[in-house]
Amino acid sequence: MEFHLVLGFYIMSNIAKLEFVTLEVSGKICVPWMIDVKMHLESMRILNIVYEFNNCLAQDKAKAQVFLRKHIDEMLRFEYLDVNDPNILWNLLKERFDHQKEVILPNARDEWRTLRFQDFKKVNEYNSTLFRICSQLKYCGQEVTDEDMLEKTYSTFHATNITLMQQYRMQKFTRYSKLNACLLVAEQNNEHLMKNHESRLMGSVALPEANATNIDGHRNNTHGQGQGCGYFNRNQIHNQNHNYGHGQGNNHGRG
Repeated sequence: MEFHLVLGFYIMSNIAKLEFVTLEVSGKICVPWMIDVKMHLESMRILNIVYEFNNCLAQDKAKAQVFLRKHIDEMLRFEYLDVNDPNILWNLLKERFDHQKEVILPNARDEWRTLRFQDFKKVNEYNSTLFRICSQLKYCGQEVTDEDMLEKTYSTFHATNITLMQQYRMQKFTRYSKLNACLLVAEQNNEHLMKNHESRLMGSVALPEANATNIDGHRNNTHGQGQGCGYFNRNQIHNQNHNYGHGQGNNHGRG
């Protein structure tokens, strides 16, 4: 009976939609995975299950067990098939991948050292990398403050944007979220200006209307011509040349 129950959980876990990426056997994403698990268990109001000596209901334990098994790799599911307590499963996974800190910390420190705002085309791309590195450092016990993130961003602006960087510094932000909001608004405005610029070449002027008024007060009337502006100009030039030659030979005025 117990085996069929676990098998049913396994089938349902494959059918249900995943809230985030599953934990692989290699443990490469163990840091964001554990953070995501805690956040979702907290939203489900069953986070206490991962802690020892909890007094959770059997129904909440079953709900947490299904959630955990749904978000681990298939090989891990079969390896821990006989583990029915979500607290035990959580601790086993934590002990298994806890050594990843020794690998994650030096890599995260190196990424933080080489991180530059100027290397990204989009603000959100920079934020994604920044927050990933910060979460890895925090997981390994190294705290990253808002002041650290602000200084990292200011100091890695491109040299051509030094004036803009100084303007942001003068705002004296204390939270990175405030600077991030300004950067996103500036990026959106810049994209809007570029679209307007590319929609019409520089120096080009919109064509006048068909019945627009000329400088001498008369209106251009194109009705009935049917040949377009080019045909009208050619005839006009021909008539002027004809009248000029006719006037020379017969003493007629050019008018």
